[in-house]
Amino acid sequence: MVFSMVACGSKGGDSPASGDKSASKSDGASSGDLIVVGFSQVGAESDWRTANTESMKSTFTKENGYELIFDDAQQKQENQIKAVRNFIQQDVDYIVIAPVTETGWDTVLQEAKEAGIPVIIVDRMIDVSDDSLFTAWVGSNFLQEGYDAVKWLAEYLEKNGRKDEQINIVTLQGTIGSSAQIGRTDGFAEKMAAYPNWTMLEKQTGEFTQSKGQEVMESFLKSYDDIDVVVAENDNMAFGAIDAIKAAGKTCGPNGDIIIISFDAVAAAFDAMIEGTMNVSIECNPLHGPRVAEIIKKLEAGQTVDKLQYVEEGVFPAETAAEIKPTRAY
Repeated sequence: MVFSMVACGSKGGDSPASGDKSASKSDGASSGDLIVVGFSQVGAESDWRTANTESMKSTFTKENGYELIFDDAQQKQENQIKAVRNFIQQDVDYIVIAPVTETGWDTVLQEAKEAGIPVIIVDRMIDVSDDSLFTAWVGSNFLQEGYDAVKWLAEYLEKNGRKDEQINIVTLQGTIGSSAQIGRTDGFAEKMAAYPNWTMLEKQTGEFTQSKGQEVMESFLKSYDDIDVVVAENDNMAFGAIDAIKAAGKTCGPNGDIIIISFDAVAAAFDAMIEGTMNVSIECNPLHGPRVAEIIKKLEAGQTVDKLQYVEEGVFPAETAAEIKPTRAY
């Protein structure tokens, strides 16, 4: 079995149980003994996001002692800011945000802080002037994911006798400014510098969607006739790239013309690897619900929590896909 585990456990300093929520709620989102959680989700742009949403919904149930108020922002930050303000007005116990971009959060998070409501960030990181504006962050080490992609590619090329070849690469980037895009792009670029025979022909955003990924890949194929590697910063864009490659009369995957490196490792990516159209997917674990619930339980008990909490992730090449897929939860 050839895969590695990375970015396990928790990191970062401790964060105190911020906020000053009283034990009884006079109005608003009052639900008796239930802990009320407002969750602003960025959207439903990918299979990964769907799994992330399901993890939160299946965790924050009445059976588990919670009431979840869910809001889909449809990829717009203004919708998320509106949702957070609604959560504040409803006097929820906790606010959870999966942010669409890193910046632009200071004002609304200051409002949440003044209302005494702890804020937990999931998936993408935020860039704020005062780290006390959020209590904790749960997500992936996106920079490490970029490193892992380069490590896998270098080992793959060497194993296949292509270590010294000129390797031409294109990248389908995620939503520009998102933590996943920044980390994966920067991590890949940093480690790629050690391989002077690798050339990045072009990088362009596919917005984390299959349709946009296909559109951008079609453009790449028209511009370059010597692409060796496609780096798709999520699985859905990789699926779009695969469709574009097939339509252009080319092949991809372990026995194809073009190497496909993807991120997220959702179930459909394992299907693509099993059928032979994708080479590897670097995991981005979407199951954040239980970790967020763990944080809330500690805060309810007056305990401190780690500010940054990374989830467990792995690297899954095509040769392991058939064996590993039955063990996957998403």
